[in-house]
Amino acid sequence: MPRKLLLPYKSVFSHFRAPRGLHDSLAMNAARSGYRVFSANSTAASTELAKKITERLGAELGKSVVYQETNGETRVEIKESVRGQDIFIIQTIPRDVNTAVMELLIMAYALKTSCARNIIGVIPYFPYSKQSKMRKRGSIVCKLLASMLAKAGLTHIITMDLHQKEIQGFFSFPVDNLRASPFLLQYIQEEIPDYRNAVIVAKSPGAAKRAQSYAERLRLGLAVIHGEAQCTEQDMDDGRHSPPTLKNATVHPGLELPLMMAKEKPPITVVGDVGGRIAIIVDDIIDDVESFVAAAEILKERGAYKIFVMATHGLLSADAPRLIEESSIDEVVVTNTVPHEVQKLQCPKIKTVDISLILSEAIRRIHNGESMAYLFRNITVDD
Repeated sequence: MPRKLLLPYKSVFSHFRAPRGLHDSLAMNAARSGYRVFSANSTAASTELAKKITERLGAELGKSVVYQETNGETRVEIKESVRGQDIFIIQTIPRDVNTAVMELLIMAYALKTSCARNIIGVIPYFPYSKQSKMRKRGSIVCKLLASMLAKAGLTHIITMDLHQKEIQGFFSFPVDNLRASPFLLQYIQEEIPDYRNAVIVAKSPGAAKRAQSYAERLRLGLAVIHGEAQCTEQDMDDGRHSPPTLKNATVHPGLELPLMMAKEKPPITVVGDVGGRIAIIVDDIIDDVESFVAAAEILKERGAYKIFVMATHGLLSADAPRLIEESSIDEVVVTNTVPHEVQKLQCPKIKTVDISLILSEAIRRIHNGESMAYLFRNITVDD
């Protein structure tokens, strides 16, 4: 196997250097039987990450056919024996989320009924991770999906930067939640000139812990955007902010609750100095970019002369490329956990960082029964 496919992390990430004999062991493991790597995607654009991972492992993608029938049903056919082997299913999530989920479930079940020993799902971006909390009369869809994956036959999952780390508790089998922060930190150091004059920005107080983790490792300042845009008088007049009309209802005198004041956010403020600095906004997901664009405008008003957005998962839905191109954002940096080549063609500001190295190393370690702790060295819980 060519050594150039397994480059170690560079610069300050010396703790991620490949251990002695790692390259040789990868080549040896690729030659031996006992595991296969499959891609559950039916679209060519979504199989790029799977190809990069198998190249690093010195292996070939397992022979399978995944396609949609004319009536919209998903069909999966496994074209080789998997009896008694460890099977890794790589599934990236394109825009058609529900189709990708069904492809993964059906392939896992097909491998289970073909007597695979272990079925490990490599799902860099875990879908429905934003629906991990109860909202009024909604449902915790992420928990439902975890139960479906277990029922289909998965015995382990490798994912990256879960939206809420508590999601791991939804599963009845092991979950390895890898981190993309070392790759993004390396990009900041190597690709952003004069990054020492930068400040890490959280676009909301909820993202402050992640931003603090980045700032501490880069030894940079921290800023937090707090509050929300104030509504106009016209918005107040049309009744959208008025409380709902109470229907006549009888309440037991002993159940009267004290009157609570409605929660109200203050006007937008930036806690921290960004004047004359490079502002780097960090988050885990960038999907609808309106909030990022609004944050960039505020930072520009406060004197930031360059604005970068760093995120692990670049979903970039709807008109995201156009909005980014027309905004004050200078560059959006995301990893290839989600395919976004079409968006990159529409917006040159979008840059990609490859994370196939850490996924391929995770596959190798799991198959060989080695510790995963090496992949989490110097990783903070707030990443």
